[in-house]
Amino acid sequence: MKKTAVLAAALLTLSLSGCKKTEKSDNTPPEPTSAVQEETQPETDAPTEDKTEPATEKTDSLYPDYPITYPEIIPHDTGDLYEAEDAKLSSGLKTAGEPAQDGEDGEVFSGEGYVTGFPDSGGSVTFDIKAPSTQHYDLAFSISADTETECKVLVNGREFSSFTTMDDGEFTLITLYGAFLTKGQSAIVIDVTEPSGDIKLDYLRLANNTTLSRLSYDTEDSPVNENAGESAKKLLSFMTESYGRYILSGQYVSDSTQSPGDEIELIHETTGKYPVIRFCALTGDVETKTLDACAEWYKNGGIPGLMWYWNAPGEKPSVYAEETDFRLADAYTELDIAGKTQEEIRGLYSSGQITKECYGLILGMDDMAGQLTILRNKGVPVLWRPLHEAAGDWFWWGADGADAYIWLWELMYKRYTEFFGLDNLIWVWSGQSDTVLVDKDTFDIAALDIYLDSSRDFGSRFEQFAALQGIVGGDKLVALSECSSIPDIDASFRDNAVWSFFGLWYGKYLENDGKLSEEYMKKDYLIHCYNSDGVLTLDEYEILRNGGKLEPEYEQ
Repeated sequence: MKKTAVLAAALLTLSLSGCKKTEKSDNTPPEPTSAVQEETQPETDAPTEDKTEPATEKTDSLYPDYPITYPEIIPHDTGDLYEAEDAKLSSGLKTAGEPAQDGEDGEVFSGEGYVTGFPDSGGSVTFDIKAPSTQHYDLAFSISADTETECKVLVNGREFSSFTTMDDGEFTLITLYGAFLTKGQSAIVIDVTEPSGDIKLDYLRLANNTTLSRLSYDTEDSPVNENAGESAKKLLSFMTESYGRYILSGQYVSDSTQSPGDEIELIHETTGKYPVIRFCALTGDVETKTLDACAEWYKNGGIPGLMWYWNAPGEKPSVYAEETDFRLADAYTELDIAGKTQEEIRGLYSSGQITKECYGLILGMDDMAGQLTILRNKGVPVLWRPLHEAAGDWFWWGADGADAYIWLWELMYKRYTEFFGLDNLIWVWSGQSDTVLVDKDTFDIAALDIYLDSSRDFGSRFEQFAALQGIVGGDKLVALSECSSIPDIDASFRDNAVWSFFGLWYGKYLENDGKLSEEYMKKDYLIHCYNSDGVLTLDEYEILRNGGKLEPEYEQ
């Protein structure tokens, strides 16, 4: 019997590579770090019929509203099979295969044979398919290979996804989910670009996708911290009500001491709009100006978002595992220290019950708690995102494995919420993998960091949206915590991947020497995103927060 492999463009596994990121606080943008960050959103030719919400006018006619627009989707059940031997083959490929006879051993395949003979230089097979309806489809390839072989799939000339074959020599069904096709002719290309081995390609099966329609926006509107303050409760409640209707705009600033920040002013200068969320990174030093800027942003109607570049304690402080002598595993203890005072912690260290690494960890954690307390005392709610990208091994908090990381996360959560009473934090977990998933009762929002090369279309990133919701469940908000480009807003609604918010990184992703850089996003694209009916900006957020309504109001 044919085996089935579900590869689905990283739908089920969010694994990261070992690529090191550049520290955020040095004004240098990060490099792509994850296999999650290397997927590509499918695009097709412009449709003839669009589903369009009515447009409205803005005060400034230079920036008109852009309605959410995408083709009308008409689900159609199908399971059409396209034999590889009937497809267009690149030079050197051939059809082969002898079917098994009754009572004899032999290969089991569909049709008259399969395509093989891929040379070391690679080769491609082009399927000319006819989509019976405009909708999302699953692409299932029947492939046999003796060695793991890298394959890339293109949809109408644009890279859709890639996968690695099995290596057991048996025909296996490898399925990629959610390719969006308009009714009529389309070209599906499977391209073996790496000289890693030959494959036997039997057929392509086209089937209507059902997974994206099952994505949910029915989330909890109460913080996981039962003692959360009113400002945090109101913020999460608003974000829950907006989930699936709007994507909240967010921008990182390179100079966290300025409010709003040069990047945010550049966005306003370009689009006529301000983002809702002002993101910045803390380093652990005393950052009075940074905290003042966060408080001012909140006072002026926005949402502050904070992440922490936590330099490890020890003689070689750094966020990077390879640059510090600190090891999280050496700090681990089975003692319940979350609710102990520093004097009690010092006593445990003096008596040898905890290590110096554990003692130093608590001191650093408490120093940051002191700074967050300043915002709590001012009534400022914060999207708090510590210990990010833990599935990778580049940061010290992820380099010693899942158990140590999960212990650290839960220690911080308990100490901050119970011992310090930080009731103003909305907890954002962005560990990037189910292998480092923490207790769901310790975070409110699950998020991903996704960076793509500038030559690739960012799209909606529906694969990662669906994967993350599959990991944490439909009752958690799913957000794009860092990105190299704002997601395609129309495609996000089309693909049912309406992120709670996006956080565009600074540097080359937005500007070059203080001017707009168009390396990752063209000016018109940025204007379109910020003036889309699907994106919530600062002025619109204030209207809704004060009980007003926006027209039109999109319901997912």
